[in-house]
Amino acid sequence: MSSIAAPKPRRTQAERTEISDQRMFEATVKLVTERGPAGTSLTDVGVMAGYSRGLASHRFGSKESLFNFVVLRLGEMWLAKLKEVTHKKTGLAAMEQAIDQHYQFCVDAPDHVRTLYTLWFESLNADSELSQTIRAIHLRRYQDVMNWILMDERISDAIKKEADTIAAQFSASIIGIVYFWLANPDKINETKGLHDGLKKTMMRLLSEE
Repeated sequence: MSSIAAPKPRRTQAERTEISDQRMFEATVKLVTERGPAGTSLTDVGVMAGYSRGLASHRFGSKESLFNFVVLRLGEMWLAKLKEVTHKKTGLAAMEQAIDQHYQFCVDAPDHVRTLYTLWFESLNADSELSQTIRAIHLRRYQDVMNWILMDERISDAIKKEADTIAAQFSASIIGIVYFWLANPDKINETKGLHDGLKKTMMRLLSEE
């Protein structure tokens, strides 16, 4: 006697929303990478994600809200990996892990990195929800570096007094490296060299008396 397989339980509304959000996230990354933000439309995102032409518009309301959603998700992905590689690390060790992971993101997920920073640079002159999200991500990076310096007992008090300046230089250097890579995506060895150079710079700044 053959048994009849029980029907699979229906997905909840939350599960269906997450699946559609992920598909639209992936579609947006692909479109921004290929066409840039200006050439990415809500209609195209919905179609590329495999849904109706109006789904992205219904879900997000505007292109800016869609981009904000994408940046938030990319930021969460980066933060989760950063926490993993810097767990229980401080000072130079944490910075080196963060720098290495940033380079690895450029290698392993170039479309994600390109989308994040393309939207980052596009938002600079706008006072919008997206620009506020970008500023929050930038501030979090700055505060992480500050904390790595201040929590490391091996770093002198004199250097800790310069923690804000060092954190600002770290953040600015990362952005500069990404800008170079965005303009020269084929120069991955040079991009690796810039990441390694930043590690040497941080080593020097944290060891000066």
